Amino acid sequence: MSKETIVVLLLVVAAFFGGFYFSKNTGTTSNSATATPTVVVQQQQAAAAVINIDEVKALFNENNLVFGNKDSKLLIVEFSDPSCPYCHVAAGKNSALNKQIGAQFLMKADGGSYVAPEPEIKKLVDSGKAAFVWIYANGHGNGELATEALYCANESGKFWQVHDKLMSAEGYTLMNTTIKNDKTQTGVMADFLKGAIDSTTMKNCLESGKYAGRISSDMALAIQMQFEGTPYFIVNTTKFVGAYSFTDMQATVDEALK
Repeated sequence: MSKETIVVLLLVVAAFFGGFYFSKNTGTTSNSATATPTVVVQQQQAAAAVINIDEVKALFNENNLVFGNKDSKLLIVEFSDPSCPYCHVAAGKNSALNKQIGAQFLMKADGGSYVAPEPEIKKLVDSGKAAFVWIYANGHGNGELATEALYCANESGKFWQVHDKLMSAEGYTLMNTTIKNDKTQTGVMADFLKGAIDSTTMKNCLESGKYAGRISSDMALAIQMQFEGTPYFIVNTTKFVGAYSFTDMQATVDEALK
C-alpha cells in the first residue's frame, strides 16, 4: 500500500470519528449559544477557513448527483448521510423526529418556526434559480446502502422520489434498525422503495455494486471541502454546518441571487 493511500485512509477514518463526535455532542446544529466551549472553538475555526468558489464549482460534474444549471449564480452543496437524524430534520419529511429532537426543529405545520432547508433548495432548483449537488458523508454510519440506492435512482430520474421515501420515519427506522448497510438486504431496500421506483430495477442495480465505490470517493470530497458533521451545506462559499433552518440561509441566498 502506498504512502498516499495510507494518508487518504487515515483522513477518512479521522473524518468519520470527527463527524460522529460532532453529531453526538452538538446535534449537528451550529448554535453557539448552547454549544460547549470545544464546539465554539470548532465553529470559529470553521468560520476562519475559506471555501474556494472554484472548488465548489468543480463539484458540479457528471460524476456527482447534480440538479439544476451548474452555471447558476446560486450553487448549493449538501453533504449528507441518509441515516443521520439531523439530515432527516433538514429534509423535513420526518416530522415525528423533528418533534422528538427538540422544539427548535418544530416545523410550521406543527406550530414551530423551523423551515427545513432541503424542500426550499429544491424549489430554487426547480424554478431555475439554483444548482444543487448532493454528496454522501458518513455522519451516522448506516446510510451506505441507501446512498447507493440514491445513485441507482438517479439513473431513472427518480432521485427525489427515493430520497423522500428514505427520509421518512419508515425509512429512518429501516436504515438504522433493519438494514444497517447489510448487502444481503438489497431486496428489502428495493421492496421498501417500490412506490418510488421499480423494485426490480433497484434490486438489480444494488446487487451489481456499481455504486459501491461512491462511498469512499464521496467521503474524500467531503474531507476536501472541510467536512465536520452532517448535514453540511455550502451556499456558494458560505458554510452551514448543521441542520440550520432555511431562514438562517435566506440572506446568503438572496445576496447570491442579486
